[in-house]
Amino acid sequence: MSFTTDPAVLVLEDGTRHLGRAYGARGTTLGEVVFATGMTGYQETLTDPSYAGQIVLQTAPHIGNTGMNAEDPESRRIWVAGYIVRDPSRVVSNWRADESLDAALTRDGIVGISGIDTRAVTRHIRSAGSMRGGVFSGADAALDPDEQLRVVREGRQMAGLNLSAEVSVAEVQVTAATVERLGNLAVLDLGVKQATIDNLAARGFDVHVLPQNATFDDIRAVDPVAVFYSNGPGDPAASGDHVALLRSVLDEGLPFFGICFGNQLLGRALGFDTYKLPFGHRGINQPVLDKATGRVEITAHNHGFAVDAPLDGETQSPAGYGRVEVSHVGLNDNVVEGLRALDIPAFSVQYHPEAAAGPHDANYLFDRFADLVRDHQQKDAN
Repeated sequence: MSFTTDPAVLVLEDGTRHLGRAYGARGTTLGEVVFATGMTGYQETLTDPSYAGQIVLQTAPHIGNTGMNAEDPESRRIWVAGYIVRDPSRVVSNWRADESLDAALTRDGIVGISGIDTRAVTRHIRSAGSMRGGVFSGADAALDPDEQLRVVREGRQMAGLNLSAEVSVAEVQVTAATVERLGNLAVLDLGVKQATIDNLAARGFDVHVLPQNATFDDIRAVDPVAVFYSNGPGDPAASGDHVALLRSVLDEGLPFFGICFGNQLLGRALGFDTYKLPFGHRGINQPVLDKATGRVEITAHNHGFAVDAPLDGETQSPAGYGRVEVSHVGLNDNVVEGLRALDIPAFSVQYHPEAAAGPHDANYLFDRFADLVRDHQQKDAN
């Protein structure tokens, strides 16, 4: 690809400005500026619906050398609100590539910026916290700086924002089990990734992906052996309907597993609060302690909110669901990374056990879920 000389500027809501070159589509985009620390897997990151509403900065300096292909997307499109890279690859050099990253960004209308000091922006966000920002490229880069800052400051805040309807499927989609069948699984699509669906199908579930506005009657209609809440973008405090739905699931005694956003919603269903992290966890190299085994797992993350629950010992669910313990803890900052209910069949983790892209240390959690369902079925049979 030939490098453009079209100008671009990144503007943060505190007035910080970084001049660079246009990358991807031209125009203006707004969102919460966050950084992702993965050195690989940018295609999976870009197509992860959890990043909706966010302008993603890659801390790895060189991005795009493997291009984009038709096999690795995690969903039907690129979801990031914008993209920030330091050095985009001049050529695509991978036999699986179908197109360049720049071409894919342009096709999906994603406004980006390249050629800026991404390390400086990352350090600034780490100190000041994630904040609203905007990328102005092409002709929009020439807008008056005060006007650009005004536009950024009028953008929506991630806190209090419900984005589930923007990323969820519109109708039920079914993926058949790829091994001996265990039963139907109702998946509430809050921004689910394809790798998650594939992993669940590989554990014997006929995976029924339901729209985010599904009712409990819709879940019952699937005749599920269990329910799963996916990852997704937005503030869990703004998803009261999903919490109420989950309480109906728990009241029914159905086994439940949630990841990422699903972990936060389980926390709220159990009666705990959630809060916004200063700059969140985004990347494929986050160390997490599994308290049950003492093992440290390297895990894939993308979350800007966390559950506020006691890290040590057992506690009573404030909503009346019995004993609960924090099962996993993030070792960088002691954030809750997993919950396990001890008196009902429910657990969740804050990270991405499907790890696409990323390490496979946490993939066993899908097996743990399948075992939980089998144990529940055996108890019902007796």
